[in-house]
Amino acid sequence: MRRGNIIKLVALVLVVAAAVALSIKPLTDPVKGIPLGLDLRGGVHLVLQAEQDKNGNPITKDDIDKAKAIIANRVNALGVSEPIVQADYDKKRIIIDLAGVSDPDKAVETLKTTAKLTFRDPQGNVMLQGDDLKDAKGGQAQQAGQYVVNLTFSSEGGKKFGDLTTKLIGQRLGVYLDDKLLTNPTVNTPILNGQAEITGYTTLDAAANDAVLMRSGSLPVSMSIAEKRQVGASLGVDSLHKSIQAGLYGLIFIFVFMLVFYHLPGAVADFSLIVYGLIVLWVFWMFRVVLTLPGFAGFILSIGMAVDFNIIIYERVKEEVRAGKSLRAGVESGFSRAFVTVIDAHVTTFIAAMTLYAFGTGSIKGFAMTLGIGIIASLFTAITFTRLVLRLTVGINPNMKTTWFGVRREV
Repeated sequence: MRRGNIIKLVALVLVVAAAVALSIKPLTDPVKGIPLGLDLRGGVHLVLQAEQDKNGNPITKDDIDKAKAIIANRVNALGVSEPIVQADYDKKRIIIDLAGVSDPDKAVETLKTTAKLTFRDPQGNVMLQGDDLKDAKGGQAQQAGQYVVNLTFSSEGGKKFGDLTTKLIGQRLGVYLDDKLLTNPTVNTPILNGQAEITGYTTLDAAANDAVLMRSGSLPVSMSIAEKRQVGASLGVDSLHKSIQAGLYGLIFIFVFMLVFYHLPGAVADFSLIVYGLIVLWVFWMFRVVLTLPGFAGFILSIGMAVDFNIIIYERVKEEVRAGKSLRAGVESGFSRAFVTVIDAHVTTFIAAMTLYAFGTGSIKGFAMTLGIGIIASLFTAITFTRLVLRLTVGINPNMKTTWFGVRREV
């Protein structure tokens, strides 16, 4: 039995060590690792203000909802990792956080552009709008060095476009985006297949950018920039380094504290904290939780709660041992007696975290999510892993001195 416990304990240590070594690269990968928020990675924070039209029509909640959905589609088309798009209905605003954007000014221009696509006759009359557009993609033209936007209409839109081009045979068809002329080709034959091509682009980026605007649809209201704040990559990296440094100092203090006050169980707790950290970070990675400074704070706070869980259990174990029970019986009894207390404390904190997540916004949600994940992981780790390791440790030598458990007086 003793030898078997030693083998199991050594195997656990080796498995955890291997897991730590194999987790470093995937979790810290700048592209596929844990997504970092604006304050840790750098990027742009943007607030777009909805503006009334010339006729003074009121801006409704439905307008803001539509604008938010369209802007979210544009953000996704930009390929930005884990963006945050929120609506402020009271102030008629859209709040956007874009982390890691390479060209903030271009991204801002793309997001706030109204992008109203119209097709006009030679007299400038609007004959067809882009509401029936199904898809738009930038691509290479047949002529070298030229690029186009290929349009695909819905079945109804294709019929309308066919009727329009039939009427305008021999005349020019103007294609406008926000009253800006994109192209003005002569219609030679009716276009009845629901396909069209906008030519005249000199770069693929320009064609692709306009395709994004057309594909996502036009905003129901005009948007102006109410606030624009850029966070440089160097500032984000500096914040990340300081956060990691502060977290490491805190962990070192916790590790030393547990060893000094709880001796062997403290070492078990330190070992369990490593497993706890792995579980939480991999959950962040799997569910693409965006890690911000408040989120990082929630993670650190959850580590403190995990330590608190172990302290409550170990104090119970020490009480049982002082009362004359053996180490094995003390461990089992200590876990059983501490369980209800620990569950109550963690459940109430978890409810608070979920309340913050439900009613909070932005960074508050990030803090609440990381705290909630940490609470669940700490419960799981303490109930399963910590208990298992402590049982194996006691099983190696059930008659070891109680001073190994921080009990000065043996009974």
